[in-house]
Amino acid sequence: MKRMTALFSAALLSAGLLTATAHAQEDSAANATGQAQATAPAQDFSDAQLQQFADASQEIAVLSQDYTERLQAAEGEEAQQEVRMEANEEMVNVVEDSGLDVDTFNAIGQAIQQNPELMKRVQEMAQS
Repeated sequence: MKRMTALFSAALLSAGLLTATAHAQEDSAANATGQAQATAPAQDFSDAQLQQFADASQEIAVLSQDYTERLQAAEGEEAQQEVRMEANEEMVNVVEDSGLDVDTFNAIGQAIQQNPELMKRVQEMAQS
Protein backbone atom coordinates (compact mmCIF):
# COMPACT_ATOMS: atom_id res chain seq x y z
CA MET A 1 0.00 0.00 0.00
CA LYS A 2 2.85 2.38 0.82
CA ARG A 3 4.30 1.75 -2.66
CA MET A 4 0.98 2.61 -4.28
CA THR A 5 0.64 5.77 -2.21
CA ALA A 6 4.12 6.80 -3.28
CA LEU A 7 3.14 6.24 -6.91
CA PHE A 8 -0.02 8.28 -6.48
CA SER A 9 1.97 11.08 -4.85
CA ALA A 10 4.67 11.03 -7.51
CA ALA A 11 2.06 10.86 -10.24
CA LEU A 12 0.20 13.87 -8.94
CA LEU A 13 3.43 15.74 -8.56
CA SER A 14 4.73 14.89 -12.02
CA ALA A 15 1.34 15.57 -13.54
CA GLY A 16 1.45 19.02 -12.01
CA LEU A 17 4.94 19.61 -13.34
CA LEU A 18 4.20 18.54 -16.88
CA THR A 19 0.80 20.11 -17.27
CA ALA A 20 1.04 23.04 -14.86
CA THR A 21 -2.44 22.05 -13.68
CA ALA A 22 -3.17 22.77 -10.05
CA HIS A 23 -4.57 19.86 -8.08
CA ALA A 24 -5.92 20.04 -4.57
CA GLN A 25 -3.81 17.02 -3.70
CA GLU A 26 -0.43 18.45 -4.77
CA ASP A 27 0.54 19.86 -1.39
CA SER A 28 0.17 16.52 0.32
CA ALA A 29 1.82 14.80 -2.66
CA ALA A 30 4.79 17.14 -2.46
CA ASN A 31 5.13 16.48 1.25
CA ALA A 32 4.99 12.71 0.78
CA THR A 33 7.47 12.82 -2.09
CA GLY A 34 9.71 15.21 -0.17
CA GLN A 35 10.01 12.69 2.64
CA ALA A 36 11.03 9.99 0.17
CA GLN A 37 13.61 12.22 -1.52
CA ALA A 38 15.93 12.12 1.46
CA THR A 39 16.40 8.38 0.97
CA ALA A 40 16.34 8.27 -2.84
CA PRO A 41 19.72 7.38 -4.31
CA ALA A 42 21.08 9.54 -7.11
CA GLN A 43 20.71 7.71 -10.40
CA ASP A 44 21.46 8.29 -14.04
CA PHE A 45 18.48 7.59 -16.23
CA SER A 46 18.64 6.81 -19.93
CA ASP A 47 16.90 8.98 -22.50
CA ALA A 48 14.54 6.06 -23.14
CA GLN A 49 13.57 5.91 -19.46
CA LEU A 50 13.05 9.66 -19.34
CA GLN A 51 10.86 9.49 -22.46
CA GLN A 52 8.86 6.63 -20.92
CA PHE A 53 8.45 8.73 -17.77
CA ALA A 54 7.31 11.76 -19.80
CA ASP A 55 4.82 9.67 -21.78
CA ALA A 56 3.44 7.95 -18.69
CA SER A 57 3.25 11.25 -16.82
CA GLN A 58 1.10 12.77 -19.53
CA GLU A 59 -1.35 9.88 -19.30
CA ILE A 60 -1.26 10.04 -15.52
CA ALA A 61 -1.97 13.78 -15.65
CA VAL A 62 -5.28 13.05 -17.33
CA LEU A 63 -6.05 10.23 -14.90
CA SER A 64 -5.08 12.25 -11.86
CA GLN A 65 -7.33 15.12 -12.89
CA ASP A 66 -10.26 12.73 -13.27
CA TYR A 67 -9.53 10.94 -10.02
CA THR A 68 -8.93 14.18 -8.11
CA GLU A 69 -12.42 15.30 -9.12
CA ARG A 70 -13.84 11.92 -8.15
CA LEU A 71 -11.96 12.02 -4.83
CA GLN A 72 -13.36 15.45 -4.02
CA ALA A 73 -16.88 14.25 -4.84
CA ALA A 74 -16.56 11.05 -2.78
CA GLU A 75 -18.41 11.16 0.50
CA GLY A 76 -16.81 9.53 3.49
CA GLU A 77 -13.38 8.05 4.12
CA GLU A 78 -14.33 4.62 2.77
CA ALA A 79 -15.50 6.04 -0.56
CA GLN A 80 -12.36 8.20 -0.81
CA GLN A 81 -10.16 5.19 -0.10
CA GLU A 82 -11.88 3.23 -2.88
CA VAL A 83 -11.22 6.09 -5.33
CA ARG A 84 -7.55 6.24 -4.24
CA MET A 85 -7.10 2.49 -4.70
CA GLU A 86 -8.74 2.55 -8.14
CA ALA A 87 -6.56 5.51 -9.14
CA ASN A 88 -3.43 3.73 -7.94
CA GLU A 89 -4.29 0.61 -9.93
CA GLU A 90 -4.86 2.65 -13.08
CA MET A 91 -1.62 4.58 -12.60
CA VAL A 92 0.37 1.40 -11.99
CA ASN A 93 -1.04 0.04 -15.26
CA VAL A 94 -0.04 3.22 -17.13
CA VAL A 95 3.50 3.11 -15.70
CA GLU A 96 3.95 -0.58 -16.46
CA ASP A 97 2.49 -0.16 -19.97
CA SER A 98 5.08 2.56 -20.58
CA GLY A 99 7.86 0.02 -19.98
CA LEU A 100 8.95 1.32 -16.57
CA ASP A 101 8.48 -0.27 -13.20
CA VAL A 102 6.88 1.70 -10.38
CA ASP A 103 10.13 2.13 -8.46
CA THR A 104 11.94 3.60 -11.48
CA PHE A 105 9.01 5.91 -12.23
CA ASN A 106 9.04 7.15 -8.63
CA ALA A 107 12.84 7.53 -8.66
CA ILE A 108 12.68 9.67 -11.80
CA GLY A 109 9.88 11.74 -10.26
CA GLN A 110 12.04 12.36 -7.21
CA ALA A 111 15.14 13.07 -9.29
CA ILE A 112 13.44 15.75 -11.37
CA GLN A 113 12.45 17.52 -8.16
CA GLN A 114 16.10 17.69 -7.13
CA ASN A 115 17.55 18.54 -10.55
CA PRO A 116 16.09 21.49 -12.51
CA GLU A 117 18.05 20.54 -15.65
CA LEU A 118 16.61 17.02 -15.57
CA MET A 119 13.14 18.50 -15.08
CA LYS A 120 13.65 20.70 -18.15
CA ARG A 121 14.77 17.68 -20.21
CA VAL A 122 11.69 15.70 -19.23
CA GLN A 123 9.42 18.66 -19.96
CA GLU A 124 10.97 19.02 -23.41
CA MET A 125 10.46 15.30 -24.05
CA ALA A 126 6.84 15.62 -23.00
CA GLN A 127 6.29 18.45 -25.48
CA SER A 128 7.87 16.67 -28.44
